[in-house]
Amino acid sequence: MHEKIGAFKAHVREISANPDFVHHKWFVEWHLELVERIAKELLVHYAEADKELVEVMVWLHDYGKIIDFDHQYDRKLLDIGRDKLLELGFADGFANKAADYIEWMDKKLEVDLRQAPIEIQVVSSADGCSHLVGPFMQLWWYENANKPFDELMADNKRKAQKDWNHKIVLPEARAAFEPRFNHMMEQSGELPEKFL
Repeated sequence: MHEKIGAFKAHVREISANPDFVHHKWFVEWHLELVERIAKELLVHYAEADKELVEVMVWLHDYGKIIDFDHQYDRKLLDIGRDKLLELGFADGFANKAADYIEWMDKKLEVDLRQAPIEIQVVSSADGCSHLVGPFMQLWWYENANKPFDELMADNKRKAQKDWNHKIVLPEARAAFEPRFNHMMEQSGELPEKFL
């Protein structure tokens, strides 16, 4: 299994480096690898979770975005990722479960992910938390330098709030990342009444 997961990660690294992908300069290092690190830390608290499934989901969760940014939530794109898993020798049930769980995770605004299987909660929480560390939010400014700064601030605020309210569902993640979330809100213009 370790070799198959490594092969899938190498595939995602390769397609993420395509210059046609808007985030190709930074996506693996400053997003996928951070999601994986945070997910592994969360798994310490959830021994019942399928660790291999979580690892594959981390590298599958933005597959649609990588291959067709404008239609990233189309299930057909996710199925291309599932088919790649099958091509690499993953079992049908495992590959289908990974794709189905990512589709479930993508419905974060429609369903309460706190009721989802633990693997979804781990990957969703790690994904949301990853946006609050490293340069993720600043890279939005870099890629959209032509937008007015007040719009960029509002974009970052909306993204952070969506993550906090819908994606970061595990209590350990919320406790650890609440100061980072509050800091992001300040950077997005929500200043406290007093600083001292």
